[in-house]
Amino acid sequence: MVGERAQPEVIEKIRKELGADKDVFSQYAGYIKLLLQGEMGRSYYTNRKVLDDILIKFPNTMKLAFGAMVIAVPIGILLGFIAAYKKDTPVDRIISSLSIMGLSLPVFWSGLLIMLFLSLKLRLFPPSGTGDLRFLVMPALTLSLPAIAMLARVTRTSVIEITGMPFIGTARAKGLSVFKINAIHIFRNILIPLVTVIGLDIASYLNGAVLTETIFGWDGIGRFTMDGIIKRDYPVIMGCIIIGTVVF
Repeated sequence: MVGERAQPEVIEKIRKELGADKDVFSQYAGYIKLLLQGEMGRSYYTNRKVLDDILIKFPNTMKLAFGAMVIAVPIGILLGFIAAYKKDTPVDRIISSLSIMGLSLPVFWSGLLIMLFLSLKLRLFPPSGTGDLRFLVMPALTLSLPAIAMLARVTRTSVIEITGMPFIGTARAKGLSVFKINAIHIFRNILIPLVTVIGLDIASYLNGAVLTETIFGWDGIGRFTMDGIIKRDYPVIMGCIIIGTVVF
């Protein structure tokens, strides 16, 4: 903070201001006291309250999470239904393989590929920044890929299980249309696992946006956390970790 050539008295003054001259237990107790008072300390670099900065950046992360969910939920469920009804066919194998790829690809790699293709090659979207819908599409798509894969796999498994039950055969024997069987009987019975996965996905969006926001320059909590790590701004790091823990 003060440079390698700072005078000893300057270093000592900074240590006292930050409370670094106290033992670990005293520092911990002091931080817990601040938390109970609704404070998370001040940034070492900007001297701004960490909580104030988090409250400013949190809506951007929420916007990114919502965008990812809007992309992931319909696509993941649709792919799951298609794979279930095309069970053991090439279509099913392709969707299952893509699902495994979606779960396996690291975010930083898929994010860079999406940026290369949609921004640098096709020039459809700006490569980075925070702003309107054009800036949101690529990071939201990157963040949604693992969720699409997971929803597709859960939907496929659930639909295959439900379609094998006796009441589905009864519904078909009554002459109900495929749409009614899917909408009334199958979809209603797979809602519980889907809602569970979607809820976990939303929490993972908020906690897993660090790399995505950093790659695309999206000004949210994830990028704020990464900036704190790079600068060794410990109040910022601790504040972001606490918020992430509470959200999850």
